[in-house]
Amino acid sequence: MAAKLAAEAGKMSGLPPVHLWHPPHCGDIGMRIARDGTWFHQGSPIGRPALVRLFSTILRKDPDRHVLVTPVEMVSVEVEDAPFIAVEMQVETGPAGRVLRFRTNVDDWVSADADHLLTFEPGDAEGLKPYVEVRAGLRALVKRALFYDLVELGETRDIGGVAMYGVTSAGCFFPMAPAAQIEGL
Repeated sequence: MAAKLAAEAGKMSGLPPVHLWHPPHCGDIGMRIARDGTWFHQGSPIGRPALVRLFSTILRKDPDRHVLVTPVEMVSVEVEDAPFIAVEMQVETGPAGRVLRFRTNVDDWVSADADHLLTFEPGDAEGLKPYVEVRAGLRALVKRALFYDLVELGETRDIGGVAMYGVTSAGCFFPMAPAAQIEGL
């Protein structure tokens, strides 16, 4: 499967149109993406970054599961948290002001904007967990060190009569939490 995928990917520019492919589901082949972004196959980590990158291009989020999909087959992938990790952030200035750009662990770049939302969810023990949408429901968990950088860039805005602390990117305000909660930290 990997050799066939590599040959197909070499012929294409950009990402494959996985949203157009609806082959039969072939089951579970023991693929898992750990919370830290490590990809596993049948319990062993996939050590070749190029292979992980290739698999990441055919990953799709369906309503009930994550799958790897080609025009002829589809297999389930267990995702422990988010399929990607945002490992680098750049702060740029664009026509709409500040733009936050994130690089994922598979070298995709995405700007937080109206199409790629930056969201913040409560974590079990580590406080807020930031995520950025990479594409079509696939998110990247923003590394903790970058989260602290986001907090440094934050500001308070009134949202529906509630003072919210958040960050702005590409003209969009992404609320983290009520400002009163942040002040208590």
